[in-house]
Amino acid sequence: MTFILGSGSPRRKELLAQIGVVPDEVRAPDIDETPYAAELPRPYCARMAREKAAAVPAGETDIVLCADTTVAVGRRILGKPVDINEAADFLRLMSGRRHKVITAVAIRRGAQLWERDVVSTVRMKRLSETELKAYLATGDWQGKAGGYGIQGPAGALIPWISGSFTGIVGLPLAETANLLRTAGYPMDGEVS
Repeated sequence: MTFILGSGSPRRKELLAQIGVVPDEVRAPDIDETPYAAELPRPYCARMAREKAAAVPAGETDIVLCADTTVAVGRRILGKPVDINEAADFLRLMSGRRHKVITAVAIRRGAQLWERDVVSTVRMKRLSETELKAYLATGDWQGKAGGYGIQGPAGALIPWISGSFTGIVGLPLAETANLLRTAGYPMDGEVS
């Protein structure tokens, strides 16, 4: 059995290490992440995790873990900003309001698939233009859904969350550990 992390995210690899899980291989899938017309954030996120898991080549006994994190304001999906201007637009949209962070996890072993999604609510403080520009200047917005990472400088902009902190970062650890255990991955020193 080989454990494959189907993600290029360093944050997901770090989060797995926190629960003693080290992937044997990392294979980031290359899929089209364009939402369907009128697709809602939660189904979109679950579909992305499933499609990523299906796209990673693996043997019958290998375990593949993939995840997707989506930030949503109402029905609007905020992906990874393409540039600093889009990041600024996203942050202005979330400024002073609550938004949802959805992380879906899909684990595949052979033809079997186990899935779970976790929805968290995050409140971003009202940002002044000075705060917005200072945050954007850090470059921390790059490569992150919604244009921020709660585990970095943006943590100072988030006074309140409800849900899973690790889910907001990119991988809900309690739920992921349960899925891995169900898929036959030895957790906590167990032998498969």
